[in-house]
Amino acid sequence: MTGFSDSAQAMSLVGFSAVAAVTLLLCVMTGPDRDDLDEFYTGYGSLSAMRNGMAIAGDYISAATVLGTGGVIALFGFDGVVLALSTALSLLLLMVLMAEPLRNAGRFTMGDVLARRMAGRSVRVTACAVTLAALVPMMLVQLAGTGQLMAFLLGFSSESYQTGCVIGVGALMISYAAIGGMKGTALIQILKIVMLLGSGAVVTLLLLHRFDWNPGALFDAAARNSGAGQAFLHPGLEYAAGPRPGLDMLSSQLAVVLGGACLPHVTMRMYTASSARQVRRSMSWAVSLTALFVVVVTVVGFGATALVGRETVAETDAAGNSAYLLGSRAAFGTDVTLVETALFTTVGTAMFLTLLASVAGMILACANSLAHDVFATRARPLTPRREMTLARLSAVAVGIPTIALAVLVQHRSLQPLATLSFCLGASALCPALVYSLFWRRYTRAGLLWTLIGGSAVVLALTPGTSLVSGTPVAAFPDADFNWFPFTTTGLVSIPAGFAFGWLGTVLSGRKQAEEQRVRYEALEAGLYAGTARGGS
Repeated sequence: MTGFSDSAQAMSLVGFSAVAAVTLLLCVMTGPDRDDLDEFYTGYGSLSAMRNGMAIAGDYISAATVLGTGGVIALFGFDGVVLALSTALSLLLLMVLMAEPLRNAGRFTMGDVLARRMAGRSVRVTACAVTLAALVPMMLVQLAGTGQLMAFLLGFSSESYQTGCVIGVGALMISYAAIGGMKGTALIQILKIVMLLGSGAVVTLLLLHRFDWNPGALFDAAARNSGAGQAFLHPGLEYAAGPRPGLDMLSSQLAVVLGGACLPHVTMRMYTASSARQVRRSMSWAVSLTALFVVVVTVVGFGATALVGRETVAETDAAGNSAYLLGSRAAFGTDVTLVETALFTTVGTAMFLTLLASVAGMILACANSLAHDVFATRARPLTPRREMTLARLSAVAVGIPTIALAVLVQHRSLQPLATLSFCLGASALCPALVYSLFWRRYTRAGLLWTLIGGSAVVLALTPGTSLVSGTPVAAFPDADFNWFPFTTTGLVSIPAGFAFGWLGTVLSGRKQAEEQRVRYEALEAGLYAGTARGGS
């Protein structure tokens, strides 16, 4: 922690404590009534377009996105910039293609969207299973990284302290989701995005000032200090060790672009908009804020390499997850004033809040799906109060095992888990949503084949990737069962997900396909004009 004294660590601890107290208070104050499902699941659509857009951006820009993307930029240059742009493109595609139909088709969960045409408990239970499979790995990434973040900012290295941080933050996450519901977590996301982008913008300006406001000089300095020369500013450095670098890069970008915006904790924000017009305006705000994030993380990532060095970034964290904080700290130089210490503390506090908000949104999405898609669809209907209680208990039921798993994996490479989430989103949820919203003859069998088949392909191929074994930065670096030629499964699993949906529909027969066509046409006006919402 050169350049930052013990006072910075003390300020960080105070900042973290203040954020935890304020956000928990916000959840208590804005929590829904005990028997008001619409308030718990959607917050009554009471947020303005700007605030809803900020909440969407807050859900979308997770701690894994900030730290992971910043690390890839610092270690691999151009490839990281492409990854950052892919995150923005993903949200842009959601806005253009699916935001309004999602809002009109869904009420509370992903299961509502998919069951609008293909009603049945099997559809909802399968949608819930895929929701959990896609979000739990991402939650593990966020929670397991908590101990490392706190150790970096507070200067401790004890494993017991790190484990305590994981458990403590996990308990906060459960509280946010169970107490605050959609409105409470939305307020936390708004606070997070203001702090994250506000502090990031200040760091970006400081870094550009150090290079005389010349981005080209920043990029050239990063290339010189990367050890890779001009290759740092050209595509392919991250995938150069693989047998097919070009296809490997394409596979990774497809997973991010198609999977990122289809994850359930992002799509659930579409249901909070009060009208189709508001969802368009909300998404415009979200895309604009994400574009600002791309600029910030690009400058900070290159700044880390230019001022600290690629080797130092890799030594601190092999995956580069510390690059964003290293770049932020380097922006202040060696002679650090109290003001600069306070600014860096704000950056660290923003990252802490990002962890809190990200996991809270994901736990809420999982809890909502369990309560609404699994328990509330049994033969005997639940009262609103009982469903609300089950949603809160579901947050606990999801959160506690996730905390336990995060403790177990916190010292391993977490990149395979983040990649798994994106691949499941791209290979199962994306085809299911596209077909459900736009293909008239799509049948229930086709939907189940898409969800189950796409997920099965991802789960079967992921253990064979280089992120799991066979490389020094893999989750199991001492083992080598790497047989799949690409880093991610997207190039195979995404076409497979779409193919399963087509095959399942074809095998359903013409009668079922025709029934679905008639049902789709009856619902089409509400789907695109917003004249009706999805059922419960």
